[in-house]
Amino acid sequence: MARNTTRSPATGRHRITRRTKIATGGLALAIAVGGIVVATTAGRTGEASADPVDKSFFIDITKVPAGSNVNKALQQKGARGTFTVDCGRNENQHFNPDNFIAQPGIKNGAQHLHDYVGNLSTNADSNNKSLVKAGTTCKNGDKSAYFWPVVRIDTGDAEKNPPGKDPKGDRAQSEQDKASSQVDCPDVASKLPDVPDQAMDEVNRNLDLLDKQIDEANKRIANGDLKTPQDIQNAVVGPLKDKRVATIDRIAIAIGRRAAKPTNLGGLAPCVLKQNGKGGLDNGGGNSNGQPAELPGVNDKNEVGDNDGEIQRVQSATITFTSGGAGKVVAMPQFLRILYGDAKQSTNGPANARASWTCTGFEDRLTDKYPICPQNSKVERIHAFPNCWDGKNIDSTNHRTHIVFSDQQGKCPKGFQNVPQLVIKLVYNIPRDIQLKGQYKVDAFAQEKHNPRSDHDDFANVMGQRLMNQAVNCINTGKRCSQ
Repeated sequence: MARNTTRSPATGRHRITRRTKIATGGLALAIAVGGIVVATTAGRTGEASADPVDKSFFIDITKVPAGSNVNKALQQKGARGTFTVDCGRNENQHFNPDNFIAQPGIKNGAQHLHDYVGNLSTNADSNNKSLVKAGTTCKNGDKSAYFWPVVRIDTGDAEKNPPGKDPKGDRAQSEQDKASSQVDCPDVASKLPDVPDQAMDEVNRNLDLLDKQIDEANKRIANGDLKTPQDIQNAVVGPLKDKRVATIDRIAIAIGRRAAKPTNLGGLAPCVLKQNGKGGLDNGGGNSNGQPAELPGVNDKNEVGDNDGEIQRVQSATITFTSGGAGKVVAMPQFLRILYGDAKQSTNGPANARASWTCTGFEDRLTDKYPICPQNSKVERIHAFPNCWDGKNIDSTNHRTHIVFSDQQGKCPKGFQNVPQLVIKLVYNIPRDIQLKGQYKVDAFAQEKHNPRSDHDDFANVMGQRLMNQAVNCINTGKRCSQ
């Protein structure tokens, strides 16, 4: 019987493959205990098992009909400006199998590995307060959390991955932040009318000041010397309202010098004292579906569950906000959560699954299969997020009903308003022979079996109000801004 071996290009020696090791290891164990004739290759807790991809999941990109990328068509409609943020390529190895939006509070709840850029602290216990306090990989200071499942090459050999960042410290800090009180203030940037260019600098300075006032108030609360809610109300929340009244009034006056003065901003000054996870600050554990607080995590090879193979760092990660075909957009509120795609599409059905895959040079088409690209073309994922906000909520029980997609004309359903559409483009240098052999795959829940239709992406807006206002201005005035 032929042995399952491969030839090492470095030494010329034959080495047994990872799959053979797993199978023969299980067989040896069966023989050792005696009498057991059936062995399994299922991995132990924290150890990934061999998991090849169904070859029917792959397609030659040249066979995908052109014009199937509706997002590209929308780019030719509405306001033509863009706002692009440089957040790097996860050079700091920020990986974990958490998802604080879809599985909040459940450590390793995603059961597949996420690639993170932007916010440096993102983990299962992340909350508004911990996200604001953290650093970021984005050059312009954007603290938003951007994360998607990693792509791996799986040839069956024992591929090596660098160890990921240990999330324990971030989780502990997030837990501490979650337990403390903080002020919850209405977002001002999302309620502003069009800001004239001549007023933009003054408006942005005051939006920065509003964020600074909130930060100072929360630091005062965190000192711990104010013992009761009434103490905090008297010493922090009341004075904060007075400061915000003056700052918001300066914003209205600045706009009024060049356009109609907004008269509906006064109600945005009062803030309330809330506990994280209660009263609307965070999702607070919704959608955890009774799962335990912690599921099995990654092994020492950065593999989790059935997700094995060599992690592929993106060659480029382009994060751009566009109009999504709308003639005008309004600012997203800070802490808005948005999901793209469906990580559990085999269970939930196709409604939220999106075709995400293409090749560079073929962006006029998208497929729900893994693309096989021509020479000199690279594998690419394009994630265009929902862009119609209900004007009230930063999240919802299913994480979807508060923000939905516009139609193919860029118009929102009644009661919703266009916000900047986030479009993330991820390019990978997957060798063509690996593509032809069907040996690359996206991390996924076990039931998805690495189906490319399960591709997804997650975003939490932690931009300061000034940055978001700049994004809106760039989009609405047709500028192409890059930071």
